[in-house]
Amino acid sequence: MAIGNTVDLVGNITRDPELRFTPGGMAVAQFGLAVNRRRQDRNTQEWKEETSFFDVVTYGTLAENVSESLTRGSRVIVQGRLEQRSWETQEGDKRSKIEVIADEVGPSLRWATAEVTKNERRADGGGGSSGGGGGGFSRPAPNQPPAYDYDEEPF
Repeated sequence: MAIGNTVDLVGNITRDPELRFTPGGMAVAQFGLAVNRRRQDRNTQEWKEETSFFDVVTYGTLAENVSESLTRGSRVIVQGRLEQRSWETQEGDKRSKIEVIADEVGPSLRWATAEVTKNERRADGGGGSSGGGGGGFSRPAPNQPPAYDYDEEPF
């Protein structure tokens, strides 16, 4: 396992994936993810719930598959990396946020079942280096910057 900027999350989708396309035609899907933790307070012995919220971004075929397959409330496993993005509003205010750029997204089968349908490979010579399941990959390689304009405001 490589050491670096990697993150594995298991949580529930908080909003339906939103599929858009860059001016160059690359699919981009974004969704929210809530990750719950349950821990026991050592002083009071009470159980406490804590929730963290993440914005997850997917590209290419993965984005299309996510938008077709997942909905709000779905429990998923996300593997990817953290990336900080900065921009300036029309009013001149500087903004930034940290997003999870997903390399893999799949259903969690802890409390559910899923049916997997393999996509056909595209004739455009797609295919990816990950070797994980049909469809031509047009998303950036892991840990490579995506082919979109960082100066754009987020969705």
